[in-house]
Amino acid sequence: MAHEVEKEAAGRAAAQLVTDGEIVGLGTGSTAYFAVVALGERVKEGLKIVGIPTSENTAKLARSVGIPLTTLDEQPQIDITIDGADEVDPQLRLIKGGGGALTREKVIASASKRMVVVADSSKAVPVLGKFPLPVEVIAFARTVVENKIKSLGGSPKLRMRADGHPFITDNGNQILDCSFGPILDPTGMAQVLSDTPGIVEHGLFIGLAKLALVGRGTSVEELS
Repeated sequence: MAHEVEKEAAGRAAAQLVTDGEIVGLGTGSTAYFAVVALGERVKEGLKIVGIPTSENTAKLARSVGIPLTTLDEQPQIDITIDGADEVDPQLRLIKGGGGALTREKVIASASKRMVVVADSSKAVPVLGKFPLPVEVIAFARTVVENKIKSLGGSPKLRMRADGHPFITDNGNQILDCSFGPILDPTGMAQVLSDTPGIVEHGLFIGLAKLALVGRGTSVEELS
């Protein structure tokens, strides 16, 4: 329950950063959920925004709370994106993808003038890597990518659904959750993964976040 309070505090604080007329990237996950709900409340109070969701689940949530939506085709430049993270380090480098939306999340973040991360206190870490790094792969290349991950010292595990079938992303791909232990060179690791054929995208977000709002108890800490 404590982390839920922190998530809501961070999400609501981020929603207050949005101003009238902005194009807003809407993140995916349990903390971004609170930001989307809070933005819906502000829309009902008269805030004029248009959202671009990072997943089908977020699109459904946004519609349910009354946030008008658009697409990157219509609005390729986003003013502000609010999204969660599975881990955030002091340099605002992130691990994302626990919710399975990492590729769309990274596209939205890269198209944004400003990315604001929302998280509870458990997600703020000194070094990335305790949380397994999600890597989205095309099914055709999975074994090849698994071998590459192992050569880098990682242990890849195919993400499964509760029904025993592989988890499939909104893009129709699979996810490998890769345990590396402490990632001492996130930038180097990100480059190696980006250069690996068969990897659609990975969950290392480097140089994208401009601000992190971390819930601590009922207060919110700013990291920038």
